[in-house]
Amino acid sequence: MAAQPAGDGDMAAMLGRVRQRRQEYISYDFSRKKNDILKTFFDLSQEYETLRDLYRLCVAVPREFMGVDSVLYLVDQKEDRLKKVCDSRTGCAAGSEADAVLPPHIVLSETPYEIGDSFVVPILRRRYKDREFAVLKLTAPLIGMFEITPVAKLSVSDRFFFTKYTNRIGYNIYNRILDRQNIRHLKFIGNLVLDIEHNVIVPNMYFKYLFRQLRKKLVEMSGLGPRVEALLAACTPEACGALHEEITRLHEDLDGYLLEVEKHHANLSLFLESLFRREHFERGHLVLRPRRCLVEREIIQPQLDHFRKRLQAGGITIDTPADMAGEEIPLAVDVGLLSQVYANLFSNAVKYTEEIETVDRERRKAIAYGREYLPDFFGPGLHGIKFNVFSTGAHIRPEHRAELFSTGFRCGRDASLPGSGYGLAFIRNVIEMHSGRVGYEPTGQGNNFYFILPLPPVAAPGKALPS
Repeated sequence: MAAQPAGDGDMAAMLGRVRQRRQEYISYDFSRKKNDILKTFFDLSQEYETLRDLYRLCVAVPREFMGVDSVLYLVDQKEDRLKKVCDSRTGCAAGSEADAVLPPHIVLSETPYEIGDSFVVPILRRRYKDREFAVLKLTAPLIGMFEITPVAKLSVSDRFFFTKYTNRIGYNIYNRILDRQNIRHLKFIGNLVLDIEHNVIVPNMYFKYLFRQLRKKLVEMSGLGPRVEALLAACTPEACGALHEEITRLHEDLDGYLLEVEKHHANLSLFLESLFRREHFERGHLVLRPRRCLVEREIIQPQLDHFRKRLQAGGITIDTPADMAGEEIPLAVDVGLLSQVYANLFSNAVKYTEEIETVDRERRKAIAYGREYLPDFFGPGLHGIKFNVFSTGAHIRPEHRAELFSTGFRCGRDASLPGSGYGLAFIRNVIEMHSGRVGYEPTGQGNNFYFILPLPPVAAPGKALPS
């Protein structure tokens, strides 16, 4: 026996499994004819592409080699019942034949059984230890039964052989069904991308037209004031003044609501575009579309404006940095995805910011955002910039901090609040795609969530980084 290679435990385990199977085949002591049956089935199963041909092959091989007839029954997943799909005498069943009542002696069984003139063997699907293909809705390993007749032609060795033959049937049928299902789902994803473009993104642009029309009507309404004043000249000054004030207030309110709708539409459109890109579905992961932008002006402020009323409704004040805009460095980032990073951070601030008492005995409930330059953070000459969102409140418990950015994780304090536990995991995914890092740190008055992005080499040529 060849020497076993050292240092590769997986290869050693594989060699052991091969050796075990080799010994099993020696103990099977299959005749040359039976080995030819297995080889013929294997070779021809690769040659034929359709399921119906594979079904015919299952029953044709035993008839040609051993002179026995066989019938293939499979579980119909839609109807959750056993159906005859092919036999060696009449071929694959037509629709009416497949729907016919099964012979009473054919039942699902995970062990072979002999009844009357038939030997019936279970067909087992391929087993997966780590995952199941839920899309196939196969919760049990049994996918069908294989009937061989007449039983008088079968020796004890033949019966054992057919249990191994049906294992090959199960493996090939299951993989063929799985391949077909995968193809259907790939086509579905491709169609879904087109559906999103056609039914979501394009119709969403129609809102722009509606907003323009609404603004025109508001402009027309703004001219009603003078006309009403002229028409109501005979009214008392108090009545006319009250009516004019009411019209003015109505106009201001409508103008304010229109502005909110426009902002919400712009935000939603940005998110739809960044989440439903064709590349995401084609490649199976988020794909960046970076462009140079000013992070505070183009990302932070629009998202903060979007959440401002909710923060104010919660009694939360907003501390803004005084120096960030003047020294902001353009970064190449995916504006849509990074906007969603800040949307998640501000959304969490709305939910989790708590009132605290400062060292000066003042009550404070606030959030803050900012940035900090980190020289050589990513290596010599590879500077970073740290963006953060801070909120007042009790610190997150130490045992929870390592899991904060994990999918589905929620702290104990989160149980009564709405949320999926996915927001921080999304943030980590987006930032790591930008070659950055995410983190959390407790501070004197609350909690600080941050991410660090690499600065472009030409961000500040020949200059020291700002403090």
